[in-house]
Amino acid sequence: MPLTTAALSRDPRGPFAVETVDIDDPRGDEILVRIEASGICHTDLVSRAAGTADRPVLLGHEGAGTVEAVGAEVTTVRPGDRVVLTYRHCGSCRNCRLGRLPYCARSSALNQFGARPDRSARVTVDGSRVRDGFFGQSSFAGYALTTADNTVLVPAGTDPVLAAPLGCGFQTGAGAVLNVLAPEPDSQLVIYGAGAVGMAGLLAAGTLDSTAVIVVEPSATRRALAIELGASAALDPADGDTRSAIGDLTGGGATHALDTTGRPDVLADAVTALTVGGAVAVVGLGAGVPQLDLRDIVLGGKTIHGCLEGDAVPERFIPELLALYAAGRLPLDRLIRTYPHTEITAALADHHAGQVVKPVLTW
Repeated sequence: MPLTTAALSRDPRGPFAVETVDIDDPRGDEILVRIEASGICHTDLVSRAAGTADRPVLLGHEGAGTVEAVGAEVTTVRPGDRVVLTYRHCGSCRNCRLGRLPYCARSSALNQFGARPDRSARVTVDGSRVRDGFFGQSSFAGYALTTADNTVLVPAGTDPVLAAPLGCGFQTGAGAVLNVLAPEPDSQLVIYGAGAVGMAGLLAAGTLDSTAVIVVEPSATRRALAIELGASAALDPADGDTRSAIGDLTGGGATHALDTTGRPDVLADAVTALTVGGAVAVVGLGAGVPQLDLRDIVLGGKTIHGCLEGDAVPERFIPELLALYAAGRLPLDRLIRTYPHTEITAALADHHAGQVVKPVLTW
């Protein structure tokens, strides 16, 4: 039973607490991964803030590291393998059989603190149970118990710091562009929000031929970085009507858009700013009802795509993204800043201030 440190949430309104926890040995279908890096994603913070009486909570769902031990039923990886951790899926429902793994019928049960069948504890602190199983990993700890369906084998030399955000944020942004929107040559893509997801979408678009990208982002620092990374223009929404500016820059409207904000007003703007036949992918899990013009959508032949996890099959897509990085075509390292896991409070403060796009904790 490994003893390690973890960043626990004991109060949805309070800071994370770095404490010593016990991680159970892997059962038959479980994999014990020594976590070397774990990205911080907005979903972690939303889930912490949601609150529950069942505390403490162990979050983290962008883990990467090395397999330490496996249960007797595991055949996909072995000790010593380098892996990236991602979301869980059942593999047997209709959506899974169709290759639409993010939309697994059991997704919520498996990813939202899914428990062992016998309800036994995987993680304890001072003998008390920790609520874990977030995305089947809870990787804000030095070890995580995972399963074959969310443990992706990657090349031995893979940098865990670079690889960790591929489990969710980078996979989502890059997949929304490459898998869902799939812009043709000479397309014009607008990305709303230049956080980790939006920036990954920008870099993914850069791997395509002649796709111009406009970024809409309130942070001046992130707008400047977007230009450095290949955006043709970066607009501040505070300057006024972005729809008119996009129309001027594109000569009438964007062919594609990626909305990472989760704001209904931004989605409405994104749809309006599309040209005839345009498409928008929506990845932000916000709330509210966008004010959409049905005549504009129908007469313009416009499409709105909901998109989870970039519509990706992780065991294929994550190695593909790593290969693009290795070839110098996807500089994801430009988006990352590392922090020792003991400095998670500083990492969150820097992220909130817009000083870092993707904070990654190290163990």
